[in-house]
Amino acid sequence: MSAPSSAQRKACWGARDQFWKCLDDSSDDVDLCDKFRKVFEANCPSQWVKYFNKRRDFLKFKEKIQTDGFEPSQQTSE
Repeated sequence: MSAPSSAQRKACWGARDQFWKCLDDSSDDVDLCDKFRKVFEANCPSQWVKYFNKRRDFLKFKEKIQTDGFEPSQQTSE
């Protein structure tokens, strides 16, 4: 696989941003954002799609920890 050109990277990032915005606006209702997901997957290399999906999950988790605080599970508190 050759490295994506500048235009290809911009298209990928734009598609990712639209997909993530749709997910944020629709409370993670993936069915409403399916067309954006398909464009995102079509414009980005599959490795990037996996990375960006994991990155979104991490950022949402980090945001939750920062706003709600850390609550240890019962196993770790015993």
